[in-house]
Amino acid sequence: MAVGSPTMSPDGVGRLFEPSDDVATPTRDPMVVFTDGACSGNPGPGGWAWVVPDGPFAAGCDARTTNQRMELTATMEAVRAFDGPLLVVSDSTYVVHCFRDAWWEKWLRTGWLNAKREPVANRDLWEPLIEAVRLRGDVGFRWVKGHSGDRWNDEADRLAVQAAERQEPRSG
Repeated sequence: MAVGSPTMSPDGVGRLFEPSDDVATPTRDPMVVFTDGACSGNPGPGGWAWVVPDGPFAAGCDARTTNQRMELTATMEAVRAFDGPLLVVSDSTYVVHCFRDAWWEKWLRTGWLNAKREPVANRDLWEPLIEAVRLRGDVGFRWVKGHSGDRWNDEADRLAVQAAERQEPRSG
């Protein structure tokens, strides 16, 4: 599927739609932010990061976590860091598909059970992230293949790995 411009869905949750979709477009170009999570062992020491191309960045860590939790944390920290339209670019299908494919809507309908009728993992992180995205209504998501030479995905990965290894937060 070709990725269109970020637009907002009628239910107020940011998603990516094709330009032909009949939905409103943001009034200004979105801030693009790349996110990534890393973990040495699973669980183990982890790190997360977000980076705006040629702009600010932030990275943080957790002494005992999982890669998925760091991906979610990176996304939440990016959503919290900026006002206005936002396009989150991530190599995490876990994060991107939740919003693009509306997994979260199914989770709410099924009482936070996944497709296997098991409790959704990382609900403690998903709930505030979903709420933040719903309240904003101007967040889109795009997937990028990890470790494929994308400059800014690679930079987010480098910062997340560094945070996991050093267990020190950074920003700039």
